[in-house]
Order: sequence, then structure tokens, then C-alpha cells
Amino acid sequence: MNRTGWTTLGALLVGLAAGAWLADSRAPWGTTSHAMAQTSAVSTSAAPLPTVASPSLSQDEQRNISVYETANRSVVNIDTKTVSVDPFMMQHEAEGAGSGAVLDREGHVITNYHVIDGAQQISVTLASNDVYPAELIGGDKEHDIAVLKINAPAEVLFPINLGASEQLRVGQRVYAVGNPFGWDGTMTTGIVSSLNRNLPSRVDGRQMKSLIQTDAAMNPGNSGGPLLDGNARMVGMCVAIASRTGQNTGIGFAIPIDRIKSIVPELITNGRIVRADIGIINVMEAKDGLVIRQVAKGGPAEQAGLRGGRVVMQHLKQGGFVVAERPVFDSTQADRVVAFDGEELRTGVQFQDKLWSHKPGDTVTLTVIREGRRVEVPVTLRAD
Repeated sequence: MNRTGWTTLGALLVGLAAGAWLADSRAPWGTTSHAMAQTSAVSTSAAPLPTVASPSLSQDEQRNISVYETANRSVVNIDTKTVSVDPFMMQHEAEGAGSGAVLDREGHVITNYHVIDGAQQISVTLASNDVYPAELIGGDKEHDIAVLKINAPAEVLFPINLGASEQLRVGQRVYAVGNPFGWDGTMTTGIVSSLNRNLPSRVDGRQMKSLIQTDAAMNPGNSGGPLLDGNARMVGMCVAIASRTGQNTGIGFAIPIDRIKSIVPELITNGRIVRADIGIINVMEAKDGLVIRQVAKGGPAEQAGLRGGRVVMQHLKQGGFVVAERPVFDSTQADRVVAFDGEELRTGVQFQDKLWSHKPGDTVTLTVIREGRRVEVPVTLRAD
């Protein structure tokens, strides 16, 4: 994110990329790799908060201090550099900044994908002020989650304690720690204002689903930083603010930690999320369903017998002579999808959401209208 573009970007943050995900919060953190198993052993431990004893401090103040002193050493600043070349072959450097959290003693760091998107150089500054170059290990735009790796000694890495978001309640105290406007080590407090909020995304009109809403102040630079509960456990990752000016207006959003825990192991293992593919290249929204425009050659949809449309050349005549030709899509032979596993469909976004709720190898049933008849077509999904 360019420092010079904070105001415009802040107004757009509510549209950051994500997808349709309902993560299973029971999924064990670290079942896919040895590294994540170590993460589980370190970061999910519920160590007691340090005691702050002072007669001049209220209990709330003591709690705030304890949360900060426990979590701050796990929070990092992320700086990026991007070099672009204009049409006159002049190079332009842009800098950006965000926040993140240490996941394990192997040097994995979590942040938002939009913080590092397009960056040629990424550096991570620990709470100790030590700076390390970072490598992007894995990321997913739709979920707006990225995992970085730094080669730092284990003794200087303090993994964040991971909590659970499933049991969050509206009114519960939360804390945001991060790097707003480049001011590292900043903590703000608030409450969970609402749960299961959906926001529009910049990716294909999709929705960021089931986000945590909070009034804990967030500003540009907080992106990727942890949202904490009263025991200094990470319950979400700050992702967006609702603002026309790009600055805090008391409405911020975070990705639930249960979703993050279900995604990060795959990002570390594969570098990306392996999604299910149905072999339908594109669809056209119609009044009563989705017309299949094209199916992939040899893909699951074609193997299941689904039909796409075809492109024909239309002749334009003048005075009995053909003066031009233009391609026209002919949908007369195309299947029209009206339901996915029995659920009616109206938009391409709904279709994609349903598809992404499945895994490669699953068999789904599309209900299509073919030549005026309603037909049920089972399709076995493959890896994308």
C-alpha cells in the first residue's frame, strides 16, 4: 500500500478481497505440517498474563497493560517496496506498511495479502527493532491472508497466543495492536460491535463473509495486525475500516482466527489454497439461472455431459451483399444452471461460493434446464 495513497485506499478498504468461507473452528491448528504442529504447541498455550500490581491503577488499566506487554513482542511491522516503470521508462518506487504477528519460532509471520500484494521487497521489523528480509511463503487474495518467512533466531521470536473466535460475544472487550500510520507498538481498545458481518469485495463482486466488527480504533497500517481478547489471545486479524477519509470512524473489521487457523497450514504446505474446479470456464447470468457459456475441454463439466454455448458468425448485409461479419454467442444448445445441490442460483457469485465450499474429489449435483427439460447432472470436482 503506497504511503501517498492512504486516503483513497482507506475508502476502499471495505472492499478488500476475500471469499466465501465458513471455517471449521474445530480443525486442529498444525495438522498438515511439522512446522504448524510446533506452532500449535507454542502459540495456543494459555499462559497467564503478567501481574501488574499498582494501587494507582484500576483493574481495567492493569488488564490493558498486561495484554499489551504480553502481545506486543509478538506483533511486527511490515514494510514493502514496489518498483514500477512508466511509459517513458522511468522507474518509480512506492513504499507501503502494515502489521503482522509471529506464528512460530521457525519464523512464519501472518499478515493480510493486500499488505504485500505486488511488493518486490518485504521487510519485517520485530518488537526488538531487529529488521529481517521476508519471503512470501503462501497467500490467498480472496481470503486476504498471507504467510511470510523470516530467518531470525528462535530466541528472538515470540509467537502470538491463538484464541478462538467461535465463542466471541457482542460487547466483549478486544484490543488492536499494530502499526497505524507507521507508529509501531500502538494499542487501541474497544468491544466486539457485531459478528458475522459481510462486506463487498473488490474481487469479482464477492463478499468478505462473517467478519468481526469492532470499534477498537484502526487506521492505515493496522492491516494484518492482531485483534486480541482480554487474555492477550489473537481472535482475529485486522483487515478493513469503513471510512470515506481513510481514517478511523469507529467501524473496523477483522478476519476470525478460526478461519485463519483452517487456512494457514495449507498456505505453508502448498503456497496457495487448492480449490475445487468444476470445469466451467464462464457463465452468463440470465433472468432465471446461469447459462453455461463455455466448458473446459476434458474437464469435469464436459465429462459429466454439461453443454456450453457456441460462437457463430453473423453476416451483416446491405443491399443483398455481405458487408461485415461479427461473432455472436448462440445459447440455444447451452445448459442453463438453476440449482447447485438443490439450492437455487441467481448470480455467478453464488455459484462460485457454492463451488468453493467443496473440495477436490467431491461430487455435486447441478440442476440444469436443457431443451426445456429439467435435468440433474452429477459432477465430480477436481483440483484447480
